[in-house]
Amino acid sequence: MSNRRSFLHSSLLGSLGIFLTKKAGAVTRGPGDRASHIRGIGEVPGRVPGHPVVISTWDTGLAANKGAWEVLSRNGSALDAVEAGVKVTESSVNCCVGLGANPDRDGYVTLDASIMDHQFNCGSVAFLERIKHPISVARRVMEKTPHVLLVGVGAQQFAIAEGFPLEDGKLSEDAKKSYEQWLKKSEYKPVINIENTKSSAFGAAPSNDWGAAAPARLPNGKWNHDTIGMVAMDASGNLSGSVTTSGMGFKMRGRVGDSPIIGAGMFVDNEVGAVAATGQGEDVIRMCGSHAVVEFMRQGMSPEQACKAAVERIARIKKEKARDIQVAFIALNKKGEHGAYALQKGFSYALKNNNEERMVEVNSLI
Repeated sequence: MSNRRSFLHSSLLGSLGIFLTKKAGAVTRGPGDRASHIRGIGEVPGRVPGHPVVISTWDTGLAANKGAWEVLSRNGSALDAVEAGVKVTESSVNCCVGLGANPDRDGYVTLDASIMDHQFNCGSVAFLERIKHPISVARRVMEKTPHVLLVGVGAQQFAIAEGFPLEDGKLSEDAKKSYEQWLKKSEYKPVINIENTKSSAFGAAPSNDWGAAAPARLPNGKWNHDTIGMVAMDASGNLSGSVTTSGMGFKMRGRVGDSPIIGAGMFVDNEVGAVAATGQGEDVIRMCGSHAVVEFMRQGMSPEQACKAAVERIARIKKEKARDIQVAFIALNKKGEHGAYALQKGFSYALKNNNEERMVEVNSLI
């Protein structure tokens, strides 16, 4: 019996050794060799002709894409590009993203961000105050700590230790006016889609059956928003993604949405594609939205089909309440093909590559 056990043990180790040798050989193939076949994706290229490419959410993505393109056009990495791109938005003074954004219910601006490269390295920060570029802090978390996510005071302490200056924390003039307007009728309870009614300039939204603010649109018919998500492919065919946000305007103190959560607000699998989400984060978190879109693409769906499948899943979860939220996904696959889909009308994304620079209108379920 002892000899039989020894024989089985030796056979098992030998088989395992052969398997590991084959696996090692598979990952050390050169850029020109044929890699493992991914369903619906085909050959994983070492270089993608006609690219790089970058896409990002909403019309604020046009300026952000220009920042990313400064990196990509010089054959820089997708990781550097998605950081540089959303930093443009963080630097702008607006009520949507960055320190100029609308505050939480207690009057403080808190920021969330995440970043991920083509090797599953990722970092994020949440509930970060008084730091201008949370996306860069998220990258430092990825590169300089054993962690993925830092929050609150700890995230701020880390940022300061890394040399990020501590800003004064005062509200921007627009955010101050919006906050003062909100305080007149504020109720300390969750309000559906309050992020879509952040600017007092656009007036209050009508109430819905749950006594909360129903979705509101800007005068041009587009949704108001508080997030920018970006995904890019560089000249070497590598993918990366980033998201940065101020979260819901007038949210409960301590609320964190999907943006800093890897697999929810953003996800990258370099064999398949990269995805970013925007809209009501709680509902993206419920079904790990961005990861789900990547998996749909792995099954052979196009970027738009994959985004649509994720939106449809959210609609099934929310049932009749789906009409009271907005959620959208943008996706870029390994071929460099891009697409998006939204729950409600009014969402669009910005595209830039060697051939074009434009906004892309997006189909919606409702």
